[in-house]
Amino acid sequence: MGVAARRAVSKAPRAQVARRRVFYVPGFDPIHPRRYRELYRKEARRQAAISGYEIALSARQGGGRYGWHVEAAIEGAHVTADVEVLYWADIVRESMEAGIPGTYAQLARTAWTYIASGALSRLVRLRKGPVIAAFYPVAMLLAQLLLALGLGAGIGWTVAVLVHPLLGALAALAVIWAVLVWFRRHDNRLYAYYLMHDYAFAARWGGANPPALEARLAEFADAVAEALADPETDEVLVVGHSSGAHLAISLVADLIRSGRVPVGGPALSLLTLGQVVPMMSFLPKAERLRRDLNFLSRREEIAWVDVSAPGDGCTFALCDPVAVSGVAPADQRWPLVISAAFTKTLRPETWKRLRWRFFRLHFQYLCAFDRPGDYDYFRITAGPLTLAARFAGRQPSRSRITRAVSRYTSMAA
Repeated sequence: MGVAARRAVSKAPRAQVARRRVFYVPGFDPIHPRRYRELYRKEARRQAAISGYEIALSARQGGGRYGWHVEAAIEGAHVTADVEVLYWADIVRESMEAGIPGTYAQLARTAWTYIASGALSRLVRLRKGPVIAAFYPVAMLLAQLLLALGLGAGIGWTVAVLVHPLLGALAALAVIWAVLVWFRRHDNRLYAYYLMHDYAFAARWGGANPPALEARLAEFADAVAEALADPETDEVLVVGHSSGAHLAISLVADLIRSGRVPVGGPALSLLTLGQVVPMMSFLPKAERLRRDLNFLSRREEIAWVDVSAPGDGCTFALCDPVAVSGVAPADQRWPLVISAAFTKTLRPETWKRLRWRFFRLHFQYLCAFDRPGDYDYFRITAGPLTLAARFAGRQPSRSRITRAVSRYTSMAA
């Protein structure tokens, strides 16, 4: 790590915000983006009551992409923000259409990709939590298959003995299929298929983005570039959550490379939350992502803050995504890696209630905190300071992980 990477965030030329554009990149989520509007509405109201500020949502003006308008009175200032969800749920849904046999084929391919490439053994060296989370759908799907096979064999044998061997075989197949279908229909509680599709999506192209996603990223870049060209906007904030973090990184890198960040324009800020970048960047064909990480980590045009929490078992908590991927330049500036510190920012009773609700905790970054520290999602997205100004002087977490771990470090174009 270079000296610059260990320094606190320096103050940006533009610190005050009256009007902000926020672009939210969700993770691997097939749900309509209205879910995020309602989550923002509910949690903003809670945080405002706790922290003593005012915030209200209304419909976004104009047509086009999905989003909402925010009016807030925070820290003695009135701020407006337009939040837009950069939608790729249709791509997610299409990738989840494999069916039961296809999902088990995905399981085999994904396991082979991570094991044969050596990525799995290196990911374990970072954080065991997200690796255990990756094992969960594999174990759950195999357990479902074994249970189905066991029930099918038992009932099939009984029918074969009492009735006829052919009917016994047919009964066995019917029971096996019925059990697997039952589990698939109840995956909204088990999340085994959902998580398997998530990991398979990353592994299928060996860490590269599929063509459809690259095309969508280009559309995202056009939308953000349009906001950067608006003279009435003070800050353009790109937020990437979970697997949306690596998409946000590539999006911002593309904007800067293409020369669409105007000098003297709005402040350009990047906020990554609960990132799982190593799940992609440790794979052999993730050259594009590693190149973007290296490029973005030394740019002066942006402020980049990465927030995670050790209590979130679905993220690579406090892992500097640039450094652990083995592509940190000597003059690294970003990201500023900080902790949301769930055990301190949530009341003991709240932490006790949420501690084992892994998926709910993974979304805590977008929610209200009982005892908010310097990370407050609603102050960041609707408050009067740019991201750089809000975290000026903030030192990175002392427990962050900065050692290079990835086997693959190629950044070939």
